Amino acid sequence: MAEIIPFPKRARAVAHAPQSAGDAEPGHQAAPAVEPLWRETVGEVLRGIRQARGDRLADVARRSGVSMQYLSEVERGRKEPSSEMVAAIAGAYELSLLDLTLAVAGRLAPPASGAVLRAA
Repeated sequence: MAEIIPFPKRARAVAHAPQSAGDAEPGHQAAPAVEPLWRETVGEVLRGIRQARGDRLADVARRSGVSMQYLSEVERGRKEPSSEMVAAIAGAYELSLLDLTLAVAGRLAPPASGAVLRAA
């Protein structure tokens, strides 16, 4: 039989977490950094693009063929959109999937540390 490996638990992000260990209250340890989910970051990027362009949800929903409610849920990271939905929303902004993916990857990439990771 195969072994079941559980997914690691995700801690909730704290809005007002201390910036460094020295900023923490005595007796409290800083929460470990949690890598954001892809859908959350895609949503943040899409919302940022929409707001920078001055578009309303209704404008983007109409151009993309996606309902306003679904688009809102994508922007809030509540929905895991299919590749077709992501392509439709990106198309509403006249962006390629590559452009959108690079913007999301830029958000997810850790700050440059000089270390190099090589794949085998």
